[in-house]
Amino acid sequence: MPRRSILLFAGAIVAMAVAIGVSTWVVISQRGQESDTVTFTETGTGTGQPQVGGPFQMVNQDGQTVDQTMLDGKWSLVFFGFTYCPDFCPTTLAALAATKAQLGDKADDVQVVFITVDPARDTPQAMKDYLSSDGFPEGVIGLTGTPEQVRATADAYRAYYSQVGEGEGYTMNHSLTVYLMGPDGKFRAPLAHDLGPQQAADVIERNMARG
Repeated sequence: MPRRSILLFAGAIVAMAVAIGVSTWVVISQRGQESDTVTFTETGTGTGQPQVGGPFQMVNQDGQTVDQTMLDGKWSLVFFGFTYCPDFCPTTLAALAATKAQLGDKADDVQVVFITVDPARDTPQAMKDYLSSDGFPEGVIGLTGTPEQVRATADAYRAYYSQVGEGEGYTMNHSLTVYLMGPDGKFRAPLAHDLGPQQAADVIERNMARG
């Protein structure tokens, strides 16, 4: 191969390696942020909706085994977090309570589902105690389970989480997207954690109008 061709080929390989390295760094950097929010486009399936949600089996805060059919017949706001979360989880749950207040009578058709990403500490009783806190949505459903059940459910919803640190003081990084699921148990829209109660209520109402 001529020397010029060799140099051009080598240069192309180096450029590809740099591009791959940069994209990998971006992914790793984003996953290191607790405020990481999953984003979706409403494309990718025959229905115009991304593949989010699906079969799962977990345990609610009353110790009862539940599956994806618990979403049937209600509009659901599904959120992943953990009870030891110092800021994002309590503020998001409080924001969802405010969102339901904005919905008025329509809030009767909306349930909030809080799924832990920390099953080692978030037992059903721990979830029950935490979710009874003032300022959280009334009747919010807490779900926990084995590490395998939590991982399978998070994967179905494209929710990211990882443990940070060791010992009793560890914390969890996790994505903050709230998933709006329809009464048929299928995904309708993502709600960003910083959307605000009024805008979140508007998104829910628009989707309710579409059915």
